Amino acid sequence: MGSTEDIYFDEQKLRMDNARLKEELDRVSSIAAKYIGRPISQLPPIQPVSVTSLELSMGSFGAQGMAGPSLDLDLLPGTSSSLPTLPLQSFGISDMEKSLMAEFSANAMDELIRLLQAGEPLWMRSPVDGRDVLNLESYERMFPRTDHLKNPDVRIEASRDSGVVIMNGETLVDMFMDPNKWVELFPTLVLKAKIIDILASGVVGNRSGSLQLMYEELQVLSPLVSTREFYFLRYCQQLEQGLWAISDVSFESRQNQFSSPHSRRLPSGCLIQDMPNGYSKITWVEHVEVEEKTPSHRLYRDLVNSGMAFGAERWLATLQRMCERFACLMVTGTSTRDLGGVIPSPDGRRSMMKLSQRMINNFCASISASNGHRWTTLSGLNDVGVRVTVHKSTDPGQPNGVVLSAATSIWLPVSSQNVFNFFRDERSRPQWDVLSNGNSVQEVAHIANGSHPGNSISILRAFNASHNMLILQESCTDSSGSSLVVYASVDLPAINIAMSGEDPSYIPLLPSGFAILPDGRPDQGAAGASTSSSTVSRSGGSLVTVAFQILVSSLPNAKLNLESVNTVNNLISTTVQQIKAALNCSGS
Repeated sequence: MGSTEDIYFDEQKLRMDNARLKEELDRVSSIAAKYIGRPISQLPPIQPVSVTSLELSMGSFGAQGMAGPSLDLDLLPGTSSSLPTLPLQSFGISDMEKSLMAEFSANAMDELIRLLQAGEPLWMRSPVDGRDVLNLESYERMFPRTDHLKNPDVRIEASRDSGVVIMNGETLVDMFMDPNKWVELFPTLVLKAKIIDILASGVVGNRSGSLQLMYEELQVLSPLVSTREFYFLRYCQQLEQGLWAISDVSFESRQNQFSSPHSRRLPSGCLIQDMPNGYSKITWVEHVEVEEKTPSHRLYRDLVNSGMAFGAERWLATLQRMCERFACLMVTGTSTRDLGGVIPSPDGRRSMMKLSQRMINNFCASISASNGHRWTTLSGLNDVGVRVTVHKSTDPGQPNGVVLSAATSIWLPVSSQNVFNFFRDERSRPQWDVLSNGNSVQEVAHIANGSHPGNSISILRAFNASHNMLILQESCTDSSGSSLVVYASVDLPAINIAMSGEDPSYIPLLPSGFAILPDGRPDQGAAGASTSSSTVSRSGGSLVTVAFQILVSSLPNAKLNLESVNTVNNLISTTVQQIKAALNCSGS
């Protein structure tokens, strides 16, 4: 009797298990139908990618420590604390959902490759600026889908660009799959990045087959532009020897666990092809659906709505510039453009470049409109106002205490390249540097870190300052028209530490500076030089973010007083007035 009851209950348990599995299959199949347009049962087999070849298993950050090319890319020792390398946690992703993610990523990879290789009518050349523009009607016919964001305010941004970078494919792949290196590679675009889960570790040694669920927050360098958050699947595949493809696509998991309600990444990514002499040819596609939580500020509306703020051209131009910087980092000799005799060794040169890169990264993070920043707008100046925020600094690479950050953004009827040249030239510094009191500065050391003469690191001595205090400054620009001029006061003993080749991680920096972008309204009459395939020229107006950071008190619990706020407000307002006067655009 007992045996019969056991059999009965076993059968009942199996029925319940089967019912539960069928319910799970129906749920996952409905998600697949929503994304891919047909249920799992109708999906064709994916070759050469399959669920088994992806080795779906729970990973850990240790998997990122795979041996790669011997290139010193540890450029941001002082910023790793902002990206804690915590052990990966299980987020309850079922094996069936992991299988769906793998299949979904394989389909996204297939779509991406077609987008990368297709010509007309899928891609059309814009008559306005020469960029590749996606023909949405052709795209919908070729890739029908039903998972669009359900809101009339949703905007689709799609762009493509190609160019050559001075880095080999294997190194690029390694950097793209590592979130910390990803942030290092794109400091002006990527504010934060992390791996949520490693779904497949791929082939040992070259990352082929690696599949990761990731998160990133993207920025435009102004407190006026909201950041964009994406949860997405990043999949790497080596198509043949010397040829890789990396695809990104958003995936809506159960209960919307890994989705952003206002932005979705459609199949995007890049093709990386090895070339002789360690170079790579890159073809890049950006394709997103965006619903802006608040409309873009009028100053940045053209730049954002045109797709230029986050488009493929900007990603590729940033990559080209940063790859040049890394190449300069590894140079053992001295450039003919470097001032000889001041920095005694290649180690000293690399240490100075690492210190300056940390300064750049700190500056970029300090002016974003991330949810982590609570900006308060002060009245005056213009309708933009001066935005201020306060934080307690305890990082070893910053002065300890209470730091006040202040920024504003302005439009100037001057090309972004001319504005960049104005700020980077030490001879024009007395015209905008309020704290110099009109005194000139002298460049005492110079490190070239790119093919453009404006891409360099300088050590400046102000004639009105103490002989013990110097200015570290880095200026950089790229073919998209995006530029930075960032500087920080550093005392002589700290500079000597870096110049001698010692670790500069603990040298305190509090950078200020300027982020410069084209205004998004191309001028067709000018000739623009670009190393990418785009022929867009930019001699129109520019958008400039002016930002300062000030140590209010060395006491971590000190309260911010009104005097400090008024001081920084007056500092920025006076700086803006002097900039406009120097560039003959006071009426703008």
